[in-house]
Amino acid sequence: MSEKLLRVGTTYIPVTNVENSSEWYVNKLGAELSYKDEDKAILNFANQSIFLVKSKENQSSNFYDCYGIKRFSITFEVNGLTALKAIHRDFIVKEIRVGGIENRGHSGRNFVFFDLDGNKFDVWSELSPIFKEKYLIT
Repeated sequence: MSEKLLRVGTTYIPVTNVENSSEWYVNKLGAELSYKDEDKAILNFANQSIFLVKSKENQSSNFYDCYGIKRFSITFEVNGLTALKAIHRDFIVKEIRVGGIENRGHSGRNFVFFDLDGNKFDVWSELSPIFKEKYLIT
């Protein structure tokens, strides 16, 4: 097979209230709203489309690992530790529920944050080398 998957184009996130959640993502994370109805909202940010899909109560994109620890399914990247610290402070000012900046034993640092429905996300201080090269980021 000579063809291969090139990128993740869309991520689906369960939410209980499309209106409130889409406003939260736009106002707190700087997402761009491209479509919304009562069942879904399509947002553009972090170089992909994010679909907020109306779901039943107590649904999330989180999962539990083999040790019973609740995990995130998405890690966002920023360009360096200074950027990570700045966005962490910004999220606190915007009253986004965040965890502390962590050293997880690999390069860079991370922190987690949560949306209105408790979807847990990760932020990492290291940009992918391919992304840096493609967008000429130093």
